[in-house]
Amino acid sequence: MTAYAIARLQDVAMGPEIVEYLEKIDATLAPYGGRYLVHGGNTEVLEGNWQGDTIMLGFPSLEQARAWYRSEAYRRILPLRTANAMGDVILVEGVEEGHRGIDILD
Repeated sequence: MTAYAIARLQDVAMGPEIVEYLEKIDATLAPYGGRYLVHGGNTEVLEGNWQGDTIMLGFPSLEQARAWYRSEAYRRILPLRTANAMGDVILVEGVEEGHRGIDILD
């Protein structure tokens, strides 16, 4: 089942380390089927206090998403981001085609 890595990044210090991170991250995604779905586009807050840039990556499965995040290639570049941005990152599993809200009650 499709899975997603979702990040909400704040206070990004756009400098050489973030540029290097952005230059290298695509190569870390490819072996795990990862791809960008959202990358800091315009955000319209409808409820709550959502701040920062939203990034969402799609993966074929939760296992592939975990394997990407834990991969040696990604772990090597991760400090380039964490030293230059604050934020939250989660992995979440998607739902099957045709899922309805009531389905969580089963």
